[in-house]
Amino acid sequence: MKIMHSASKGFTLASAVFLLVIIAALGTFAVTLSTTQHQASAQDVLGVRALQAARGGIEWGVYQVLQNGGTGFDSTCRTGPATQALNLPGGLGAYAVNVTCTSVAALEAPNNIRVYTLTSTASQGTLATANYVERQLQVTIWRNE
Repeated sequence: MKIMHSASKGFTLASAVFLLVIIAALGTFAVTLSTTQHQASAQDVLGVRALQAARGGIEWGVYQVLQNGGTGFDSTCRTGPATQALNLPGGLGAYAVNVTCTSVAALEAPNNIRVYTLTSTASQGTLATANYVERQLQVTIWRNE
């Protein structure tokens, strides 16, 4: 039978406690890393949806200018900056989308043209919080008068 000295018993206990602390710290780190990755992934999804909502606003504005020339949004844009709030369908309905238009008349000999700048801003959430997301797109187009 082997007899252990009390000093070696204390060393074994200290080693076991040390290993438990290290394993607990690694577990905490793994959980924190996983949570951070999930939050970043969720923010990525919200950002992509906001980009698609802003793109929908740009497409709506381009249609208004090119297809409905001289009426509605386009006629308001001719007299000064115009802003229109949109309600998008489906999953993008949660985003506030605002389309702003400015225009200027120009001469590109021999044609009179009008140059439009459309800005679409889509946002969701509360400003200055972790769940806030905003995307903005801008295009410049022109058409003959």
